[in-house]
Amino acid sequence: MRKTLGTLISETRKEKGMTQLELAQKMNVTDKAVSKWERDLSCPDVNSLPLLAEVLGLTLEELMQGKKENQPAAHKYSELVDTIMKAVALAMGVATVVLVTLNAIAPQQGVLLLGIGLVCLAISSLGRK
Repeated sequence: MRKTLGTLISETRKEKGMTQLELAQKMNVTDKAVSKWERDLSCPDVNSLPLLAEVLGLTLEELMQGKKENQPAAHKYSELVDTIMKAVALAMGVATVVLVTLNAIAPQQGVLLLGIGLVCLAISSLGRK
């Protein structure tokens, strides 16, 4: 969900257990400046955004888009592996049909390609459990 920059700064700071003063000290600004950021009365200087993202434990992209990724890194990687396995399975199926149709491979070799695709689908389905 997209949030204002101020809301994101405030919520993330609180999640980190930081006061406005502690964030201000790390950013080399006043606590009043942090208060204004959080109430969307002003914005941090553009040059300070990378440091703000680092202090809050966000990526610069998350900070600029007003949202944070809630998925742990391991979940992101499992989704990536799942997508790759499905893509390989699809590619093996398409390659088999095309190559057998063009008589570029024998049907027995096509069965091997389909087997590779099935193994990829099996790995994908095991990863979801």
